[in-house]
Amino acid sequence: MAASGISNTWFSYGDQHAILSALLRSEATSAADKIESFLDGIKIPLGSTIPEDVSANAGVKQLRLLFLRVMHQVPGILSISFVDGAGAERLHVSRTGSNRTEGGADRSGDPAVVGARTAKVWYGPIAYRQGSEPSVTMAMANYDDTVLENTIIAEISLKPVWLIVSEIRVGRSGRAFVIDQTGRLIAHPAISEVMQGADEKAALALRGLRDAIAATGGTAIASRNSENERVVTAGAPVAAAGWTVLVEQSQAEAFAPLYALLWRTGGLLLAATVLAAVLAYWLAGRMSGPIRLLEEGTEKIGAGQFDHRINIATGDELERLASRFNQMAQELAESRDRAERMTRLKRFLAPQVAELVEKAGDERMLAGQRAEVVAVFCDLRGFTAFSAHAEPEDIMQLLREYYEALGAIVTRYEVTLTSFSADGLMILVNAPVPCQEPALHAVKMAVDMQEAIQGLISGWRQHGYQIGFGMGLAMGWATVGRIGYEARVDYTAIGNVVNLASRLCSSADDRQILIDYSVARHLRDKIPIADLGTRQFKGLDGHVRVYNVETQGIDRPNLDPAENDVAAKS
Repeated sequence: MAASGISNTWFSYGDQHAILSALLRSEATSAADKIESFLDGIKIPLGSTIPEDVSANAGVKQLRLLFLRVMHQVPGILSISFVDGAGAERLHVSRTGSNRTEGGADRSGDPAVVGARTAKVWYGPIAYRQGSEPSVTMAMANYDDTVLENTIIAEISLKPVWLIVSEIRVGRSGRAFVIDQTGRLIAHPAISEVMQGADEKAALALRGLRDAIAATGGTAIASRNSENERVVTAGAPVAAAGWTVLVEQSQAEAFAPLYALLWRTGGLLLAATVLAAVLAYWLAGRMSGPIRLLEEGTEKIGAGQFDHRINIATGDELERLASRFNQMAQELAESRDRAERMTRLKRFLAPQVAELVEKAGDERMLAGQRAEVVAVFCDLRGFTAFSAHAEPEDIMQLLREYYEALGAIVTRYEVTLTSFSADGLMILVNAPVPCQEPALHAVKMAVDMQEAIQGLISGWRQHGYQIGFGMGLAMGWATVGRIGYEARVDYTAIGNVVNLASRLCSSADDRQILIDYSVARHLRDKIPIADLGTRQFKGLDGHVRVYNVETQGIDRPNLDPAENDVAAKS
């Protein structure tokens, strides 16, 4: 019962606070909207005061008539000044002071003129006319494209703002007031409070209250007012002028029903406390054992013992929690195994290919088998001579740029990187994951690699590095699969096609992409190639017809199978 009373009191407090906050915020927003409308009612006529056919050099008589008409339409305007683009005052019309025509006073440094140039519409600090009536200066800059034509400066009475906040009533003690950016009071039901608003200490307190409300997103907060009374205050901004409307109500009045409820439930609170202590003692004894098992289990699982299981049979939430921990441990074990498999796969497969193999859930495709592949070899020309004389830092920087460029292309084409050593690279296309038109796929990749590395070579040669880049491609059947031991496994290919691709790479000059007949015959009318004739390679029987991939149009290459029996056998 006590818990129910406390709960009801708590939720009632939350509901009452939410309702009060919404009410105060609604009143503040309504007042802010009215003030915005008041300012717009001044800004719009001022903005249309100077028609397009009246320049800064127009006769002041016409301007004076326009200003008088605006002041007649908007009683809140106390005076209007017209300053031309050069900063000279051309006209000043006032309700209470003297008028000036062609005074020519230099107002280019006037804060209103400077502020309007920057913000186009500028509001100055609050001034107190005759010691009490607040007013504010508004300035509007008129531009022709980016050229300042003139500035209109108006002094505005804030009495209409005082009327707006004076009409707001929340309960018996609620009231509203308005402050500017510095925290000074603009309007308050009590005019004496407005005078005190000019005090820096009072302005600092109001500024802090405004910032605290803004930090909550507009929700009402508890504070103390100028009479040191506890109040609840909400606010809403007047965006156009940078002002803030604050609405407050006494806490004693706002939460009076809740205070009565607290007294009624006070007696029950003591009994509820005793009952809660007894229940807590009983529950602690019942839960300490399972909680200890959960703690020990989570420590072991956190240490990586994913095969550990927590055994709790209490038939309640603790048992379900233990079951969830056990399920989590199993999922972590599976995730760890998957991560280890992915790590092994990514040693020789592109990330995308490794993902495909992992999702298939079957690594048998990596086992030894016969497959038709395109073997791709590439390395740098002149690297040995360069590395013999270059500094170690320069060598490693060059290799870093080299492999970053090639690695990005290998990943993009989703091929298999089998090995690299120093400046050499071996790539397999069509194994272990097959692809459409492997020969064309491999040649396109080789062209991209050649273009990427040649771009790097241009920069290297500016540093005096005599480096080149050549490639060799061959297509044929090979034995592919994983080799190695438990701590290190690689995916590779074995066969004549690998040896031929390596020899073609060694034979390639800078910028060359040498291919055998098996690759060339798949490139008919797709990529231009040049027939380089036949060559004899060490370790291979007979002569091999060799082609070079071109980037420009060439004569039709010789692709007569009768002249390529050696290439076909490879």
